[in-house]
Amino acid sequence: MPISQAISPHLPFLRRFARALTGNQRIGDVYVQATLESIVSDPSRIDLNGDVRIALYRLLLEVWRSVPINAQVDPGLPPVELGAQRSLDAMTPRSRIAFLLRSLEGFSTAEVAQTLDCSLGEAQALLDAAGKELAEQIKTDVLIIEDEPLIALDLQSLVEDLGHRVVDVARTHKEAVASIQKLRPGLILADIQLADGSSGLEAVNEILGAIEVPVIFITAYPERFLTGTRPEPAFLITKPFLTDTVKAVISQALFFQRRAQRPDKLAASA
Repeated sequence: MPISQAISPHLPFLRRFARALTGNQRIGDVYVQATLESIVSDPSRIDLNGDVRIALYRLLLEVWRSVPINAQVDPGLPPVELGAQRSLDAMTPRSRIAFLLRSLEGFSTAEVAQTLDCSLGEAQALLDAAGKELAEQIKTDVLIIEDEPLIALDLQSLVEDLGHRVVDVARTHKEAVASIQKLRPGLILADIQLADGSSGLEAVNEILGAIEVPVIFITAYPERFLTGTRPEPAFLITKPFLTDTVKAVISQALFFQRRAQRPDKLAASA
């Protein structure tokens, strides 16, 4: 396979990453162009028998470190992206890179480690640091909708470990809706099936009719929702969950401030 054909599918995502890294699409494209020029001058920089995507990102980061450009955040970015860029700028460089690779580009922790040429433990430490640095900037109140006490305790512990505050734990549809009448959380973690047989989807749907808030759905049956058709949940965690996964998704949800899909539509697509 020609090298141009191998790297072509990854270029739009590389441009996205470079834009997020620099805060400016024009400057990001300069780095992408320099990366491509380095490949043209030395094609061996990309091993076609290896992971081409990781090799591209490694090379871009190498160029970014070695060719400083006086980049300023693009004032033409949408307000949400401007806010996100300010959060990125406040993070330490390596944790910022790790966070972008994981949250924006969908790299696994192992792929983050490979891209940054560090151990798996170091990569996880960078991701943990990124989550805590972000939490310092975007601390929020969290509502947990979960009927299993031990799971609720686990969720509360990891949420508080990130620096957020759990304002209530609801076990039923009725309790969840009642919480919203007196609280205004900045994030909701919602189970799908609740203690009284009610639906967490329906509870969140009613809540979203009153306030706008990011929602992370938790379910033991992800196949009911990840059907490959639209719409799907913006954030979905599978039970049993890994603590590091939940922390990463919380950071993503708050960082990108994606508006949750309406659960009534989600149910229709399941």
